[in-house]
Amino acid sequence: MNDPVIEVVDVSKRFDEVLAVNRVSFSVECGSVCALLGGNGAGKTTLLSMLLGLLLPTSGRVYLLGTDMLQQRYRVLERINFSSPYVDLPQRLSVRENLTVYARLYGVRKVRQRLDALAGHLDIGSFMGRPYGALSAGQRTRVALAKSLLNRPEVLLLDEPTASLDPDTADTIRRFLKDYQQESGATLLMASHNMLEVERMCDDVIVLRRGEIVDRGSPAALLQRYGRETLEEVFIDVARAPEKGPS
Repeated sequence: MNDPVIEVVDVSKRFDEVLAVNRVSFSVECGSVCALLGGNGAGKTTLLSMLLGLLLPTSGRVYLLGTDMLQQRYRVLERINFSSPYVDLPQRLSVRENLTVYARLYGVRKVRQRLDALAGHLDIGSFMGRPYGALSAGQRTRVALAKSLLNRPEVLLLDEPTASLDPDTADTIRRFLKDYQQESGATLLMASHNMLEVERMCDDVIVLRRGEIVDRGSPAALLQRYGRETLEEVFIDVARAPEKGPS
């Protein structure tokens, strides 16, 4: 067994009267690709935000690469990164200017070579000189992915990594991310509504419902457990399952 690089221990997050995450615990092993699967409001993005230290849990502990993210997150920031289509970059700067700023913040060496390599992998070379604010939603998704890979992270957190992409581009991005993971040994934790994406990319799936973990296993194990042929059918079963009453 590999040592876990992500550990979430009895974590809860409350926003006023809303309990977004309720006493969640899980770990993710080094070099694996794990998915957080669940409907809107299941707690996926909230969990990713707490892993990054962008949100503080109401209770519980979060560890990345053996480091307490509530106390010493600065120790591992250069070794992790994230991508989300819901986080915008400065609108007036060009794509190249934005990525250059982040590359320097991350301490990337040979910035131009790194940007050129990512531009080729993610097919963003044709609009590197355009203002970020002028891009389509799909183009912004690819730029966000480029930003997340600048520092060759050991832990990569992905929120809807292929949102707004056409099927052909999404397939290319999935293959690139899988190649990156296999070549670098990085650990990927991704939140996604794309069931096919999860089936193709992930070794492990954590199923969330209303802020709680309701199941976990490999895609194949979940399909067998629920007697279904696709993860979409599993997702629907979980979403429509009756609420458990008090014991």
